[in-house]
Amino acid sequence: MTARIPKRPRDTNQLAKRVVDIATGEAEDKKPLASARKGGLKGAKARMKALTPEQRSEIARTAAAARWKKAG
Repeated sequence: MTARIPKRPRDTNQLAKRVVDIATGEAEDKKPLASARKGGLKGAKARMKALTPEQRSEIARTAAAARWKKAG
């Protein structure tokens, strides 16, 4: 069984102390942040490699049209 990561405190003062302890190096933050984002960061690059320049242009054109439609 893997070790459980302790939950952060709900009380505002306890949470503030925990944040200060992590910032000053007195405590270690056990939450894994970087590993959760690996897939998302690789996905866009892989998708762009798979698309042709014409397909990328069409996607950009559609996105620009959607942005201009919102502003109007």
